[in-house]
Amino acid sequence: MQRTTGQNGAEHMESTMTAGPILRGIEFAHPEGSVPLLLDLYLPAGASAGTTFPAVVHFHGGGWRTGERSSLGPTVDGFGLGPIEQLVDAGFVVASADYRLSAVATFPAQILDAKAAVRWLRAHSADYGVDPDRIYAWGDSAGGHLASLVGLTAGVEGFGEPGTTDDDVAAVAAWYPPTDLVRMGGQARPDAVARADDPGSREALLLGAQPSEAPDKAAAASPITYVHAGAPPFFLAHGAADRFVPAAQSATLAEALEGAGAAVELLLVEDADHMWSQPDGGTAAAVQATAATIDFFRRQAHDS
Repeated sequence: MQRTTGQNGAEHMESTMTAGPILRGIEFAHPEGSVPLLLDLYLPAGASAGTTFPAVVHFHGGGWRTGERSSLGPTVDGFGLGPIEQLVDAGFVVASADYRLSAVATFPAQILDAKAAVRWLRAHSADYGVDPDRIYAWGDSAGGHLASLVGLTAGVEGFGEPGTTDDDVAAVAAWYPPTDLVRMGGQARPDAVARADDPGSREALLLGAQPSEAPDKAAAASPITYVHAGAPPFFLAHGAADRFVPAAQSATLAEALEGAGAAVELLLVEDADHMWSQPDGGTAAAVQATAATIDFFRRQAHDS
């Protein structure tokens, strides 16, 4: 794997899967009180001057308290499927971005960082062959929550730079996202591993308060609060047996989007737990979700 130094001091590496360049560790923001926020930029093979590609900004999971860019969680990473690389193979630029974790800052820091990543990519679209009108958001778990918020809050006061709309995205894909922090605890399965209303839950750490004791904060951090008719198309994928984020979180967001007249597709995978874990340890659910996600983004890119 060949390494050179690219612009912004990023490390330039040749991907073994796509034969396209990967620029790792590009600084896109430096919030006060935080270390610089970085992203990894994956470029399709065969890119040439004058060629433009659709792009996806990816946000990792980890309950807003752990995780790292370019990861889809230990279970999915362990499957060796390379969903990000598959998306690049399909002709997309992918930017997988950091955001401040809950030990560093509480909400809304995370959505501000996610929007900053979108703005950075749009501002540098000409540098990397990105079509600024075909920038999409994708995330898994906590990252799916952020991708959903990015898609639904363009222009919302307090969630972006005043007077700007350059953090909007043209479509959203979210895997097993928390979408309604007010109702999430009550939707937990009987065999839940984690519940939003548990003391010190991931959701409580995000908000800086228990969701049940701070419903206004919980609502402000919930994508479902911002559903509107002009929302971009959504693809929601969830394991029906998810013990961490109830599948009802995707189902109720899908219902709300449909009720508002927005385009939405919902994939519920039977017997799949969080991170597409299945009782037989197989990869079928992850393969299905990855293929459906790439198909969704391909259709969005083709139709726009």
